[in-house]
Amino acid sequence: MIPLNESQIRASFVNASRKEVSDVSLPVDFDTLDFEVRDFLGWRDKKLPRRAYVVTIVDGEPVGILLRQADAAPRTRPQCAWCQDITLSNDVVFYSAKRAGQAGKNGDTVGTLVCADFQCSANVRKLPPLAYVGFDAEAARQERIATLSVRAASFASSVLNGVG
Repeated sequence: MIPLNESQIRASFVNASRKEVSDVSLPVDFDTLDFEVRDFLGWRDKKLPRRAYVVTIVDGEPVGILLRQADAAPRTRPQCAWCQDITLSNDVVFYSAKRAGQAGKNGDTVGTLVCADFQCSANVRKLPPLAYVGFDAEAARQERIATLSVRAASFASSVLNGVG
Protein backbone atom coordinates (compact mmCIF):
# COMPACT_ATOMS: atom_id res chain seq x y z
CA MET A 1 0.00 0.00 0.00
CA ILE A 2 1.18 3.53 -0.65
CA PRO A 3 2.10 5.52 2.49
CA LEU A 4 -0.59 8.00 3.54
CA ASN A 5 -0.55 10.93 5.94
CA GLU A 6 -3.37 12.04 8.23
CA SER A 7 -4.81 14.63 5.85
CA GLN A 8 -4.88 12.14 2.95
CA ILE A 9 -6.69 9.62 5.14
CA ARG A 10 -9.29 12.14 6.34
CA ALA A 11 -9.88 13.38 2.78
CA SER A 12 -10.35 9.82 1.48
CA PHE A 13 -13.62 8.99 3.30
CA VAL A 14 -16.49 8.55 0.86
CA ASN A 15 -19.34 7.50 3.14
CA ALA A 16 -18.90 9.71 6.20
CA SER A 17 -20.15 13.16 7.12
CA ARG A 18 -17.75 15.99 7.90
CA LYS A 19 -18.52 15.51 11.59
CA GLU A 20 -17.77 11.77 11.39
CA VAL A 21 -14.50 12.46 9.55
CA SER A 22 -13.46 15.03 12.16
CA ASP A 23 -14.18 12.44 14.88
CA VAL A 24 -11.94 9.78 13.27
CA SER A 25 -9.22 8.68 15.66
CA LEU A 26 -6.20 7.36 13.80
CA PRO A 27 -4.58 4.07 14.79
CA VAL A 28 -2.57 4.27 18.00
CA ASP A 29 0.62 3.24 16.15
CA PHE A 30 -0.01 5.43 13.10
CA ASP A 31 3.40 7.14 13.19
CA THR A 32 5.20 3.79 13.04
CA LEU A 33 2.99 1.92 10.55
CA ASP A 34 4.83 -0.04 7.87
CA PHE A 35 2.76 0.49 4.73
CA GLU A 36 5.04 -1.93 2.82
CA VAL A 37 3.43 -4.94 4.55
CA ARG A 38 -0.16 -3.69 4.31
CA ASP A 39 -2.62 -4.23 1.53
CA PHE A 40 -5.08 -1.80 3.12
CA LEU A 41 -5.20 0.23 6.32
CA GLY A 42 -7.88 -0.91 8.74
CA TRP A 43 -8.43 -0.07 12.40
CA ARG A 44 -11.06 0.12 15.11
CA ASP A 45 -11.98 3.42 16.73
CA LYS A 46 -10.50 3.57 20.23
CA LYS A 47 -13.36 5.82 21.45
CA LEU A 48 -16.31 4.12 19.75
CA PRO A 49 -15.95 0.32 20.02
CA ARG A 50 -18.40 -0.62 17.23
CA ARG A 51 -16.90 1.81 14.69
CA ALA A 52 -14.01 0.96 12.41
CA TYR A 53 -12.31 2.39 9.35
CA VAL A 54 -10.69 1.02 6.21
CA VAL A 55 -8.61 2.90 3.66
CA THR A 56 -7.69 1.05 0.49
CA ILE A 57 -6.52 2.00 -2.97
CA VAL A 58 -9.06 2.05 -5.83
CA ASP A 59 -7.87 3.13 -9.27
CA GLY A 60 -4.70 4.58 -7.76
CA GLU A 61 -6.53 6.75 -5.21
CA PRO A 62 -7.13 6.17 -1.48
CA VAL A 63 -10.74 5.40 -0.58
CA GLY A 64 -11.74 5.57 3.08
CA ILE A 65 -14.79 3.78 4.44
CA LEU A 66 -16.50 4.17 7.80
CA LEU A 67 -17.70 0.78 9.07
CA ARG A 68 -20.09 -0.25 11.82
CA GLN A 69 -19.82 -3.60 13.55
CA ALA A 70 -23.05 -5.58 13.83
CA ASP A 71 -24.50 -5.97 17.32
CA ALA A 72 -25.23 -9.67 16.87
CA ALA A 73 -22.40 -12.20 16.76
CA PRO A 74 -22.43 -14.98 14.16
CA ARG A 75 -23.72 -18.33 15.45
CA THR A 76 -20.89 -20.27 13.86
CA ARG A 77 -17.26 -19.39 13.24
CA PRO A 78 -17.26 -17.36 10.00
CA GLN A 79 -14.45 -17.08 7.49
CA CYS A 80 -13.00 -13.68 6.64
CA ALA A 81 -14.18 -12.69 3.17
CA TRP A 82 -10.96 -10.76 2.51
CA CYS A 83 -8.06 -12.97 3.61
CA GLN A 84 -10.05 -16.24 3.61
CA ASP A 85 -7.71 -17.70 6.21
CA ILE A 86 -9.06 -20.97 7.60
CA THR A 87 -6.61 -21.19 10.51
CA LEU A 88 -7.45 -17.88 12.17
CA SER A 89 -6.86 -17.43 15.86
CA ASN A 90 -8.65 -14.07 15.80
CA ASP A 91 -12.35 -13.22 15.57
CA VAL A 92 -14.19 -12.46 12.35
CA VAL A 93 -17.08 -9.99 12.58
CA PHE A 94 -19.71 -8.52 10.30
CA TYR A 95 -19.13 -4.89 9.35
CA SER A 96 -21.59 -2.76 7.40
CA ALA A 97 -20.94 0.45 5.54
CA LYS A 98 -23.42 2.92 4.20
CA ARG A 99 -22.95 3.50 0.50
CA ALA A 100 -21.53 6.76 -0.80
CA GLY A 101 -23.70 9.52 -2.19
CA GLN A 102 -27.47 9.49 -2.48
CA ALA A 103 -27.70 5.72 -2.03
CA GLY A 104 -26.18 6.05 1.44
CA LYS A 105 -28.45 8.98 2.27
CA ASN A 106 -31.36 6.72 1.33
CA GLY A 107 -30.12 4.12 3.83
CA ASP A 108 -28.50 1.69 1.38
CA THR A 109 -25.67 -0.32 2.96
CA VAL A 110 -23.26 -3.09 2.07
CA GLY A 111 -21.63 -5.54 4.47
CA THR A 112 -18.77 -7.99 4.75
CA LEU A 113 -17.18 -10.45 7.15
CA VAL A 114 -13.66 -9.29 8.05
CA CYS A 115 -11.08 -10.05 10.72
CA ALA A 116 -12.21 -8.07 13.76
CA ASP A 117 -8.95 -6.12 14.06
CA PHE A 118 -8.05 -6.17 10.36
CA GLN A 119 -5.17 -8.67 10.64
CA CYS A 120 -5.73 -9.77 7.02
CA SER A 121 -2.43 -8.38 5.70
CA ALA A 122 -0.49 -10.42 8.29
CA ASN A 123 -2.66 -13.51 7.70
CA VAL A 124 -2.02 -13.68 3.94
CA ARG A 125 1.73 -13.33 4.47
CA LYS A 126 1.95 -16.55 6.52
CA LEU A 127 3.09 -19.55 4.53
CA PRO A 128 0.10 -21.83 3.96
CA PRO A 129 0.35 -25.50 4.95
CA LEU A 130 1.53 -27.89 2.24
CA ALA A 131 -1.58 -29.13 0.46
CA TYR A 132 0.14 -31.90 -1.53
CA VAL A 133 3.57 -33.04 -2.63
CA GLY A 134 5.06 -30.40 -4.90
CA PHE A 135 2.76 -27.63 -3.60
CA ASP A 136 4.44 -24.21 -4.07
CA ALA A 137 3.68 -22.51 -0.74
CA GLU A 138 5.47 -19.29 -1.74
CA ALA A 139 3.43 -18.95 -4.94
CA ALA A 140 0.25 -19.57 -2.94
CA ARG A 141 1.26 -16.86 -0.47
CA GLN A 142 1.94 -14.35 -3.27
CA GLU A 143 -1.45 -15.15 -4.80
CA ARG A 144 -3.18 -14.61 -1.44
CA ILE A 145 -1.44 -11.23 -1.03
CA ALA A 146 -2.53 -10.10 -4.50
CA THR A 147 -6.07 -11.36 -3.99
CA LEU A 148 -6.46 -9.52 -0.66
CA SER A 149 -5.84 -6.16 -2.35
CA VAL A 150 -8.45 -7.00 -4.99
CA ARG A 151 -11.06 -8.01 -2.39
CA ALA A 152 -10.55 -4.88 -0.28
CA ALA A 153 -10.72 -2.64 -3.37
CA SER A 154 -13.81 -4.51 -4.59
CA PHE A 155 -15.60 -3.82 -1.29
CA ALA A 156 -14.60 -0.14 -1.51
CA SER A 157 -15.91 -0.01 -5.09
CA SER A 158 -19.25 -1.45 -3.98
CA VAL A 159 -19.50 1.33 -1.37
CA LEU A 160 -18.54 3.94 -3.96
CA ASN A 161 -20.60 2.76 -6.89
CA GLY A 162 -23.53 1.01 -5.29
CA VAL A 163 -22.70 -2.28 -7.02
CA GLY A 164 -22.24 -5.60 -5.26
